[in-house]
Amino acid sequence: MKKLFVIVFLFLGSKISAYHIVGGEMIYDFLGNNNYRITLKIYKDCSPNVTTPFDGVSDVPSPAAVITVYDAQNNFIGLYDIGSPVITTVPSAFNNPCIFAPNTICVQEGVYTYTLNLAPKAGGYTVVYQRCCRNVIISNLVNPDKQGATYFTKIPGPETALVNSSPRFSAFPPIYICAKVNFKFNHAATDPDGDKLIYALCAPFTGLDGCCPSVGTSVPSNLCGSPPASCPTEAAPPPYSNVLFMTPFSGNYPIPSNPAFSIDSITGKLTGTPTTSDIYVVGICVKEYRNNQLINTHFRDFQFSVIPCTVTALSAVADQVKQCQGQTISFINKSINQASTPIYHWDFGVPTISNDTSALINPTYTYPDTGIFILSLIVNPGKQCTDTLKKPVYVFPALSVNYLRPAKQCLPSNSFQFAATGTFVSQTTFTWNFSSSATPSTSLIENPSSVSFTNTGWNLVTLRAKQFACRDSFLDSIYIIKRPIAKITGIPPVLCDPAKLNFKNGSSSELPLNYYWNFGNGKTSRSFEPQQVFSPAGKYTVKLVVETASICADRDTSAALTITVNPRPKANFELSPIETSIFDPLINISSYFYDSGVTYYYDFGDGTNAKSAINYHVYTNYGDFVFTQYVMNSFGCRDSLSETVKILPEFRFWIPNAFSPDDNSLNDEFKPMCMGVSDYEFDIFDRWGHVIYHGTDPKSGWDGYVAGLPCPRGVYTWKIQFKNVVTRKVESRVGDVTLWRVAD
Repeated sequence: MKKLFVIVFLFLGSKISAYHIVGGEMIYDFLGNNNYRITLKIYKDCSPNVTTPFDGVSDVPSPAAVITVYDAQNNFIGLYDIGSPVITTVPSAFNNPCIFAPNTICVQEGVYTYTLNLAPKAGGYTVVYQRCCRNVIISNLVNPDKQGATYFTKIPGPETALVNSSPRFSAFPPIYICAKVNFKFNHAATDPDGDKLIYALCAPFTGLDGCCPSVGTSVPSNLCGSPPASCPTEAAPPPYSNVLFMTPFSGNYPIPSNPAFSIDSITGKLTGTPTTSDIYVVGICVKEYRNNQLINTHFRDFQFSVIPCTVTALSAVADQVKQCQGQTISFINKSINQASTPIYHWDFGVPTISNDTSALINPTYTYPDTGIFILSLIVNPGKQCTDTLKKPVYVFPALSVNYLRPAKQCLPSNSFQFAATGTFVSQTTFTWNFSSSATPSTSLIENPSSVSFTNTGWNLVTLRAKQFACRDSFLDSIYIIKRPIAKITGIPPVLCDPAKLNFKNGSSSELPLNYYWNFGNGKTSRSFEPQQVFSPAGKYTVKLVVETASICADRDTSAALTITVNPRPKANFELSPIETSIFDPLINISSYFYDSGVTYYYDFGDGTNAKSAINYHVYTNYGDFVFTQYVMNSFGCRDSLSETVKILPEFRFWIPNAFSPDDNSLNDEFKPMCMGVSDYEFDIFDRWGHVIYHGTDPKSGWDGYVAGLPCPRGVYTWKIQFKNVVTRKVESRVGDVTLWRVAD
């Protein structure tokens, strides 16, 4: 078939004087006696408005072309002037009369050769050439005119390969590529040593920028806004940074395309259909393996210029959806045909007959037999613009396989039967994969049986079928029900006689469970979470058995534990008296303990407590107080006992008739002495009846001052009102008090 494509390395002129790198690569050949011939290929835009020459051109002003060598530890080995290049113009290789494309694009190849003598050294060497700049109109890079290029190769050390030459590509990609036209290019390489080669798309490497466009040159002011103090005198050592792609592009997706551009890792065949016209940088790398060991990677980058093309004739047929779909095939014509009277000639490729042809646009043909046939479609046969497509057609019986998922089974004794279903013929072969947890783990028969699994939950089961050149597969899963697990939880760390336990059931099962409890004290239960009292103190073995009854019967008897019920201490005390007056509030305490390991704690009910042995307690107020004794033994078991103590109130009232607030700590404050009162109100009046003091606390009195000023000597009237807590009646008192001052 004639492949009708136009691929262009379109290198339009830039508004600035730049190098306009189009692509490049570096290879080496071992010549013997530690000599290596280095070949550097640089591709450059040679459009009329691009005047910058190749490095090292002697008849025009240009920087020297230099390479730098480093060892494996990035120690500088040397800087070498590799001289002038051999310059040729890359042919467009475009001569298809059925596709119209521009032919004004110019690309030059500059080939440098130089021989290095490098003694064998562990880790080998890196040989590198760096330059600026790429075309400003590249659309898949960020600031492409600021991103240069690095071309390098690594010569392996003797521990990896004593003798080696790098792989080299057989052809340079064509210059034109048409948008929306399928592109195929054999990007294969050869290796002088016969090493295995693996191909991949990869990101190119950036290099120098406009400030220092080449190694050892001065700074051009028209390309650099902020010139550095000096430019590098040699290329940088590895590692090297990849170019910065514009989103969504990357080394693996450098061109907008559908199907996306890809390269066959074994053959090096580059394919894809570009969708948008523009200029794109593409990188290809080929890994070199010897005895399954990677010894080197060779890099090449180049520009694809995708342009709109006028295609008048292109033969294309849609791919088969399936290779096995029976003997009747419907073909879909995807050709381009701009002829005024389009003509198509189909030959369905049956070698034994001559009438297997059609002139329809989208024919349907029934093949007389199964097999692989070579289809031929000629667009406009006999005319100037014609195109021919040949592609294989797979004609085999329909193949579609699956299986019905078996019902759930349980872990202890599962056994599954499988049956392949679908559309297939008797020659079909089957491969079942039941996973490593199954016995058997695989099967080659159509309907395997007696397959058991040891993994619970979902288990993947894959069925693959092979029928002539066709393949089909089906993936589903079967479910293995987990075994029930009996588990007792919620047991407190300390149990004391009598121990009342509310058992917590931590059992698990995917099926309904029955429960059988045995408490070790002669009692049983079938409840989910039973309650049980253990007494007297001692050890009890509690067992829980769980059992399923649906789908498959199973049980678990592993839940058993021994609980220890510890003896509980007995709180015991006597109080004397348990009822007394506030005038005699001392209560005698007699505690009785029969276990020397018991600790105790007293709560007197009046806000106070004691943590040590005491024989009495004095209450400071009247009322009913709950006296409680708490005891704890060495097992952490506790007991308590409480009794109410009654402290009866008493009423007393006395008030002086004079005081002298002279700050001598004697009779400085005027207040009554009272007991057994509540709702207390105390007021003092001057001789005009004004209240000069008001108090509600029987423990506080008047200091002879008003608003911070001392009151004069004299007689003052007071009034006190309160509730008598004994009679529970409101009472009041009125009288006079004489205020004396020594200074008076």
